Parts: sequence; C-alpha cells; structure tokens
Amino acid sequence: METITLTPPPESHGVRIDTYLSEAQIPQIPTRTAAQKLITAGQISLANAPAKTLSKNYRISPGDTILCNLPTPIPYEATPEDIPLDILYEDDHLLIINKPRNMVVHPAAGNYSGTLVNALLHHCGSTLSGIGGVQRPGIVHRLDKDTSGLMVVAKNDMAHQSLSTQLAERTMGRIYHAICIGRLKQDTFTIDLPIGRHPGDRKKMAAFPKNSPKAQQARTATTHIEILEPLGQFTLVKATLETGRTHQIRVHLAHMNYPVLGDTTYGVSRQPFKLDGQMLHAKKIHFTHPVNGECMAFESPLPQYFENVLAKIKKMQSP
Repeated sequence: METITLTPPPESHGVRIDTYLSEAQIPQIPTRTAAQKLITAGQISLANAPAKTLSKNYRISPGDTILCNLPTPIPYEATPEDIPLDILYEDDHLLIINKPRNMVVHPAAGNYSGTLVNALLHHCGSTLSGIGGVQRPGIVHRLDKDTSGLMVVAKNDMAHQSLSTQLAERTMGRIYHAICIGRLKQDTFTIDLPIGRHPGDRKKMAAFPKNSPKAQQARTATTHIEILEPLGQFTLVKATLETGRTHQIRVHLAHMNYPVLGDTTYGVSRQPFKLDGQMLHAKKIHFTHPVNGECMAFESPLPQYFENVLAKIKKMQSP
C-alpha cells in the first residue's frame, strides 16, 4: 500500500471529493468510480477522519488535506527493446525524455511493442517506478503518439508520487508550441471548458460549455493560448496547460475553430497541404525535484519536421 498526500488548490474548493481525486492524475484513481471505491473502503482520509464517514459527494473546503492509501502496483512484465532514446537529463530518480513523433508512450491494443515503455525498460532495467501499473511503469504523464517533445519519467515510486502530486496540484508547468489553422483574433486568451468523452464517438474527447448537462460528467480543463507568430491563414501559438486532460490542446483549439494543423481527428480531414502528422510539440517543462527540492526546467527545440512545415508556410506567404 502506497500513501500520498494531496493539498487541493483554491480552484478545487467546492468540487466533489470523488471528482477531484479522479482528476488528480493518479494512475490508481482514473475515474470517479475508482475514487468512490477507495472512499468506501476507508482508503481516503480527510483531516485525519476516514472519508467513508462522509458523503461521497463531500465538497472540498479550504484547508483540506487528503491522504490516499493506494493499492500496491502490479509489477510490469514486458520485453525490453533496444530503441534509442533522446535523454536530456537523468539521475537516480527521474529522466527527461524528448519523445519523437510517431512513438506510442505505453503498450495498448495494436501497439504492444516499439513503445516508449519498451525502450525505457531496456534503458532502466528494473529501476522504473511501478505505480503506473502493468502498462505504464515510470509514466507520470503522457503525450499522444503524434505529439513530440518533453516527458518526465519516474525511476522509483517516491519520485512518481511527488511528480504526480505536482501534476494534481498544478505546480508542474508544461508549455507546447502548435501551428493552428486560422487567424486568431486575440493575442492571448484562456480556454476554460470541461472535457469529457465525445457523445457520438467514444474514441474521441469533446469540450462542453460549462452550463451544459454534459459538462457535469466532464473534467475541468484550462489552456492558456498566446500568439507567437501570425502566418497568414495559420498561426504559431504557445499553449500552456493548467490541467492535463486527454487531447486537451487539440480539443480546446478545435472547439474554438482553430484546429491544430495536421490533426485529422479534431480538425479537418482534408488538410491545406500534405502533412505526415499534427503540428504539436511539448517544448518546455518545469517542476520541483522530488528529492533535493531544486527547480528543474527543460526546453526542447522544435524538431525538424515542425521547422520544415513552418518554412513551407512562410514561403506560401511570400509575394
């Protein structure tokens, strides 16, 4: 049994405890149902009192501290694969990986080999954190297959717990660069719309207006957008994540009618010109080191595929 401590940020005050836990980026609590089961089993405590003595719809108050006793992770047994890794930093507790585009993060149906996890198992051996369970050893957060850029990987459970807490408490910073279709009307703006499963396609996500019925089952999601460079009918933007929902940047920008260039899932099926994938790159990440408390910050240059598309767009704008 592993125990982690969460201090909900001010914006979580008034949120149901099961909803907050399901949104806290904890691998063992992926849903509200999982949170409710732990509450009922007395594995979640609030202010030193068993949460099962509270209603499951207890709403978080200022000053609350939540202790979570999490199930012991099941050891992962997969075949390590000798796949090259672009490692920007490594110590006894974590790694910073620059993930290439077209690499799946962890094994799943249709992708049981060639993943980042297979490569990490070869590089790290048995030192990866087991909190991610049988499919995600060491994986604190994910990137889509077609998204390149920075990821932090935990090499032990203590580091994983600390990094997951930073994600949940929104003290880990993640900044992406993207090329979107359209001319943005504002230099900076914030998209604050809940994200949940698409009502017509369970493989997709969707953003919902806060006053809509669907928003009640969705998760809070906030993305800050800043124009970096207008490019005619396209725009290079910086997207700063405040939350980390599945496909968040892609869903939010598409909802605002500025889909990510190359994103055929949430954008347009027919792209303005031939592309090999979506123009989205995880460029910066910062967090507090789990052991020494040092502020860690890393930046990844735009990959060549991204630079090539930027050059092509700029050439299109030339008279």
